[in-house]
Amino acid sequence: VLPERLQRREAERQQGVERQRQRKEAQVVKEEQSEFFIAAFTREREAVEGLLAAGVLEEAAARLQGLQKLLTESVRFLAPYEVRQGQEAVARLQSDLGARRQQLQPKKKFAFRILKKEAAPGCESRPAEPARPPAASAAPAPGYGPAEGEPGGPPLCGFSGVEDEELELGPAELLQRDVLLSELRRCRVRLRGNANTLRVRDCRGCTVLCGPVSTSVLVDGCSDCLLALACQQLRTHRTRSSLFYVQVTSGAVIEDCTKVSFAPYTWSYPGIERDFESSGLDRNRNNWNLVDDFDWLATDRPSPNWSLIPEQERISCWE
Repeated sequence: VLPERLQRREAERQQGVERQRQRKEAQVVKEEQSEFFIAAFTREREAVEGLLAAGVLEEAAARLQGLQKLLTESVRFLAPYEVRQGQEAVARLQSDLGARRQQLQPKKKFAFRILKKEAAPGCESRPAEPARPPAASAAPAPGYGPAEGEPGGPPLCGFSGVEDEELELGPAELLQRDVLLSELRRCRVRLRGNANTLRVRDCRGCTVLCGPVSTSVLVDGCSDCLLALACQQLRTHRTRSSLFYVQVTSGAVIEDCTKVSFAPYTWSYPGIERDFESSGLDRNRNNWNLVDDFDWLATDRPSPNWSLIPEQERISCWE
């Protein structure tokens, strides 16, 4: 009996030694990855700073996208404080890029297209409306908090207070900017490009088709809307009777929502693969059906506030 006991104890000791060796090796690998990230991130950050100082904005924007992608892909092995420092550095550079654009190209800062719907045959055309100022130059509606990336972030762009229109922004207008869509009624919005953040607030009966967003999307106070969204995190507040087609990396969160439904992201357009690459989002990782309802704490029953869109009812052709 004694030899068997000693053998068992020796085997346990060897297993403990092996586990300790594996932990040390994993820690060494993690430290090496962290050191490589810090060196690469510092090098790219300094390159972006130099390009901004020289006024080479397009190349600076492209390098900044690469910096964002490097940070997104390295989150899994970085310490929380390293992630926070990286995010702060990217946000500061985005702010500097927006400020330099405003300084060097004030008249070409925004170039939004508002496409009028054609009247159906036999319908009486509406009288021409006075031209609206570019919605993107307007400040958020009173009572709204600052968009993500503010204070000091890139200027907001988007549309506000529009009814029955087709609205569109392209890649050059969206590039790593914070986008706000607010108080729209029965509009169809196409956002082709890579934005930094997106906020959709107080919209009714709208369709919002959006390319990849590098960080988060917030949908707040909307109803009867159809949204196609690709992002790192989706948060939905005070929204009802709306359909979401999503590509989301970390997951979706809903709060104070009713009758919201989810399906995988299927919208596409020429150049979307390039936008996904610049956004840093992983196309192979989509938690579209993992929805966390903050108003439903029961673990043994599904939340009645959200559901999955049946496959036979999902949209496959968006145009």
